[in-house]
Amino acid sequence: MDPKRFLIYSTVFAVMGLSNAVIPILPELAARDHGSVGAFASSLLFSAYFLGALATMLPFGILSDRFGSLRFIGLGILLTAGSGLTMLLSENLWVLLLARFVEGLACGAFFPAAFSTLSEYRNPRRCMGEFTFLLNAGLAAGTLSSGLLAETHLKGAIFIFTFIAFLLILLLLPRYRELTGPDRRGQGATWDRPDVLSDSFKHAFGTINTVLLGRHSRILLLSVLLNGGVGILIAYYPDYSADFLTKAQLGSSISSLYICAMITSILIGRFSIGEGNMVRIGIGFSALGAFLAIQYPFLGFACLGGGSGIAIVGFSLAFARMDIDRGLSMGLFNTTIYAGLSLAPIAAGLFTGTLSLEEIFLANGCILAGAFFLKE
Repeated sequence: MDPKRFLIYSTVFAVMGLSNAVIPILPELAARDHGSVGAFASSLLFSAYFLGALATMLPFGILSDRFGSLRFIGLGILLTAGSGLTMLLSENLWVLLLARFVEGLACGAFFPAAFSTLSEYRNPRRCMGEFTFLLNAGLAAGTLSSGLLAETHLKGAIFIFTFIAFLLILLLLPRYRELTGPDRRGQGATWDRPDVLSDSFKHAFGTINTVLLGRHSRILLLSVLLNGGVGILIAYYPDYSADFLTKAQLGSSISSLYICAMITSILIGRFSIGEGNMVRIGIGFSALGAFLAIQYPFLGFACLGGGSGIAIVGFSLAFARMDIDRGLSMGLFNTTIYAGLSLAPIAAGLFTGTLSLEEIFLANGCILAGAFFLKE
């Protein structure tokens, strides 16, 4: 395996592990400095990360096309390490929210650059499957380790993945010249030219407008709906299950989502199935899992994860085939992911005063089921 691919695979595991290390302990983190603040505050702590990613996916995707992907992979590592250290040292809710937002910025820097790089390999289907496998491995490891360590070391999992992020900085040091010098296209000198950057963004946003109004609009909507459904369940399940699941059981149940996504994403990359069929199959299983999770958490999250693992590979291939710049297409793809994960839980939170969490979960399942029947 070449060094850049190893760096990407290692980084996605660390970034995703740290992002989910807070999930089983969201109520405790939200309440430590401000008392009992309820499910909505927990959902804000959950969503702050995704809002940071949402705000930067497209800009960083556009910039990675011009200035080279490695720079933004490195930026993602540095921001991840810094945000993890801040979460370890602070108990203040507002500082934690800011750290989660910066962690999202790291994700926004890393993912478009990583997807863009992998899409250029000789077998992008296999690379996307392996990347998605490790992405979900990190999510599962973060959730499971946090749940298991919560009773003895509340921030134990945060420490583990912050430490891994600092180790990744060591992998960047031998590539200092590549990170700071001109990239292989000789564009390193354009950082200080506002006219070049302005033209890049104007071109990119014109392209995005064409995509939104064209035949690709359906795939964007489906990605938002699927990831929004996943986000609602993950954000509110710690509060929903507080009376019938221990932290270890909660961590195990949510981690089953990512373990099953790991399995399906690595397997689906080996089959000759069109991306459209991958998306349809994945959404079908995800809708079923959303309903099952209401009463059967382990089975429901496992089904939801298996479906999302299939769908994400399909989405990544569909976006990679768009006739636009790779960094831009991957930035757009990841924007739909984080739009769903960040905005759907906040939108659901507006109904927590009038609907029970179980009713919100039922409505969430119905929306996913409707997405399955969305016409071409």
